[in-house]
Amino acid sequence: MSTKNYDYYKVQPFSTIREMITLAVTESGEKVGFKYRDKENVTEITYSQFGNHTTYVGTALKAMGVGADHIAITSENRYEYIVAYLTLLMSEGVCVPIDKELPVKDMANVVNDSDATTMFCSEKYEKLFRENRELFTNLKYFICFDRDEDDGEFLSYSKLLEKGKELYENGDTSYEDVTYDDNDMKMLIYTSGTTGNAKGVMLSAHNVRSSVYYGMHVAHVFTCGLSVLPYNHCYEAIVGLLVAIHSRATLCMNSSLMQIPKNLQFYKPDYIYLVPAIVEVFYKRIQAELKKTGKDKLVNTMIKISNGLRKVGIDVRRKLFKAVNESAFGGNLIEIVCGGAPIRPEVGKFFDDIGIMLLGGYGITECSPLVSVNRPKTNDFATVGALLPCCEVKIDEPNEEGIGEILVKGDIVMMGYYKQPELTAEAIVDGWFKTGDYGKFNDKGLLMITGRKKNLIILGNGKNIYPEEIENYILSIPYIKEVVVYAPKTDEIGSQEEIHAQVFLDDTVDYGVTGDELAEKVKKDIREICKELPAYKLVEKVIVRDTEFEKTTANKIKRAKVDMI
Repeated sequence: MSTKNYDYYKVQPFSTIREMITLAVTESGEKVGFKYRDKENVTEITYSQFGNHTTYVGTALKAMGVGADHIAITSENRYEYIVAYLTLLMSEGVCVPIDKELPVKDMANVVNDSDATTMFCSEKYEKLFRENRELFTNLKYFICFDRDEDDGEFLSYSKLLEKGKELYENGDTSYEDVTYDDNDMKMLIYTSGTTGNAKGVMLSAHNVRSSVYYGMHVAHVFTCGLSVLPYNHCYEAIVGLLVAIHSRATLCMNSSLMQIPKNLQFYKPDYIYLVPAIVEVFYKRIQAELKKTGKDKLVNTMIKISNGLRKVGIDVRRKLFKAVNESAFGGNLIEIVCGGAPIRPEVGKFFDDIGIMLLGGYGITECSPLVSVNRPKTNDFATVGALLPCCEVKIDEPNEEGIGEILVKGDIVMMGYYKQPELTAEAIVDGWFKTGDYGKFNDKGLLMITGRKKNLIILGNGKNIYPEEIENYILSIPYIKEVVVYAPKTDEIGSQEEIHAQVFLDDTVDYGVTGDELAEKVKKDIREICKELPAYKLVEKVIVRDTEFEKTTANKIKRAKVDMI
């Protein structure tokens, strides 16, 4: 199914990533493309400077003889990462982003499997690689962002930049002259996933530029963004960084999750890309602050008045809720684009009520990653929006509710899994990629996600339960920060008979009880919030955790790591 019931945004065409960068440099060269800070010192990089930096690094890599190789990157979010990443996308080689949170043995397995010969890294990871050098059997060079001098195979990024500049200014145009086929692999991204082992997703140049070009047909980007999510994550690397460049936006860099509130106040962005878990934190933080200051009833009244005015064409949300925007986001925020998982409708409605667009979308690494996204005029918080114009989606073997596995076909679908033809053949059948997600279309043709195929609970009575549905209800309880709903196996053949929930609570709240009494209180509150659900979906047992759930770098809970007792 495809959805084309509205006008698309106009997007400047480009045939390669190099052309996209060249357009930014030639048309907006003096505009600030990137901002970052060291304590209170702010560095601004224009598009022209950025273009030069990629040319110098690319020229130096060619001179080293690794310009056509697989080259890995692992680091905190920083400007040098962006330069290395875009340099590789414009090269003959392949960019291999590495999850910086991986244990060193897992990181070595991924790097070795990728056949990378060179690694860009920051100081923290240089130390890790030195201590575990014997694990990284294929690597010949480590290009270190924080090193001033070369030290054997550990090379200085700044020296590399200087060498590339010297070569280029002396007439070496070997990197500028590079060409590659549109169907060549450009990115090799290992899925962090919440279950199973990482797989190397091969994305072609065509995949990457299609995601950018067609994604911009359905999603508008404003002028200043805060870059929050890890750059090794496909969502931020493609939908965040590349879309910002082609939109000529200024991207402000955020180094860690802890710095988000401070950087929102400092940079005052007008848009930001997030995942639902972070949006939930903002939502609950705002609600708690309103309640603490006694303004919750006033704001709720103002929302009712504002919504009434909107029905007659008067929109004063930006003025009425200016103080909320300033306190939480710096005052200029217009739009949050949320990917990675569906958002709770209650959360989407609140942000809409206070004048901030919260646009939910759906993506998966194997689809480069964007498949669908909501738009301002058709925003439906219960859906993940309309499809990109370059792809089709069909629902495989739908049940009586129209729910089935989501299959995707089109320009964004990956080349396959690296060195795993059997897995590729299982995942892509007749051009249709089997996402492993369940969903359906609503009557307006907007896609809805109901849950992960691997998470599906099938009770002994044959009833199917999507744990994500129940989790969304439970997360509306203000003091519950995280939850996993599941059904433990009761016998050797894996029968599942009742629903359990593990929760992690807000540790700043005094609950007045502990242990079994606290678990009973939580269970009672869960029963109350879920009373609209049928009886077979009710939670029978609640376990209160002392620690947060283990998560991926995209802030998704690793369900496979949860002891489902």
